[in-house]
Amino acid sequence: MSETHPGLRLNSKPCLTLEVVKAIAAGAQAEAQHNNWKVSIAIVDDGANLLYLERLDGAQIASTDVALGKARTAMRYKRPSKALEDAVNGGRTALVAVAGITPLQGAVPIVHEGAIIGAIGVSGVLPSQDEQIALAGANLLAKLLGR
Repeated sequence: MSETHPGLRLNSKPCLTLEVVKAIAAGAQAEAQHNNWKVSIAIVDDGANLLYLERLDGAQIASTDVALGKARTAMRYKRPSKALEDAVNGGRTALVAVAGITPLQGAVPIVHEGAIIGAIGVSGVLPSQDEQIALAGANLLAKLLGR
């Protein structure tokens, strides 16, 4: 026998679709190719699970692992990965002992209506350039949705 709870409800939340992820990745890729930067691009969902990974022609093989680590870090800590790099550089070196953290600039959360719904990480060029590419993709979401 089950008991009903009339006021009980589930929340609904926006989530990334493959179509949206591919469009975000295309925006990041366009920024990289415009500057002739050879990078890897990783996009994760709100659980830090990989949704998309691309290594552009000529990018270092290791950049795929680093891009994914950066993206997961930005999602798990709900902030740009640069914030964690800055903390380490500022003396909070114990952060490097945390499992699964990649405290390197180059990843940013993907935000929709104030909620973080994923993250994009980039690796392969200078840290500020990696972040520039990630922002080009992440900032595209609002335009894609007409907002």
